[in-house]
Amino acid sequence: MVVLALALLASAAVVRATPIEKSQKQLPLVIWHGLGDTYDSEGITSVGELANETNPGTFVHSVYLDEDPSSDRSASFFGLVNTQLATVCDQLASIPELAGGFNAIGFSQGGQFLRGYVERCNNPPVRTLLTFGAQHNGIADFLGECKPTDFVCKSASSLLRSSKWTPWVQNKVVPAQYFRDPEDLGPYLEKSAFLADINNERDGERNETYRENLAGLERFVMIMFDEDLTVVPKESAWFAEVNRTSGEITLLENRDIYKEDWIGLKSLGTKGKLEYLTIPGRHMELSDEGLKALFKTYLGPGGRLNTEDQHSGGEL
Repeated sequence: MVVLALALLASAAVVRATPIEKSQKQLPLVIWHGLGDTYDSEGITSVGELANETNPGTFVHSVYLDEDPSSDRSASFFGLVNTQLATVCDQLASIPELAGGFNAIGFSQGGQFLRGYVERCNNPPVRTLLTFGAQHNGIADFLGECKPTDFVCKSASSLLRSSKWTPWVQNKVVPAQYFRDPEDLGPYLEKSAFLADINNERDGERNETYRENLAGLERFVMIMFDEDLTVVPKESAWFAEVNRTSGEITLLENRDIYKEDWIGLKSLGTKGKLEYLTIPGRHMELSDEGLKALFKTYLGPGGRLNTEDQHSGGEL
């Protein structure tokens, strides 16, 4: 599954950046785990510890949908994302340590969910958002590997493949709520329970608050795994559009969502606050070395801001 795996990859971050002039205190960190993981799993706990080791004094909060780990994992497969997101908005607003703002990391589907938090709530506000292998432009297939005895995963997978546009599945199966086939957008625009809304894709229903909130980020760093076979297409991590028949890739800057600034991405990009990075390896394969480099570069007290052309991205 897409549970966080801290694989030892021999790599180091190379990010060209210039310091932000104004120094900052160490901001708290919020983490939202991915599909099939739990808020207190060994991998997520290790990430929090690594963040504190890299930037001492980091307060870390791991988002949960249920304090019981088993129920929290089930909620990553089944539930209405809009309701879950509202719960998280209340959860983060209730934590005193986050009141002055925080940095955020979203792993896999946790990436687009944290982006949804920024667009819909953002109180307290996110300063820097890092998303790892997120499905910002949706998934056109579901290739998650389910263990033979993992009936929660197998049930979700079966429903997504067979009945994704039925009201029950759209309001119950989490991955169905960010399913998006660019060659069949009609059902998606009509029936999508989550992604079509936070991507502001419906004509005549553009939410200006979404654009203003996302545009207010200090940095938005989108990270793609270059051998990702779980997220289809992997370029969804960068908001790219992929025609699965021809293989043609339309980069974010050439899409209307950017050119017309539906959710604030163009506002971020023109200010050098939108970054594209790649990590070698498969979905959610992360090294301690690579994470430390990211934490130091983007989440340290002073922070760093890339002011050069962002599209080519960096590599970890």
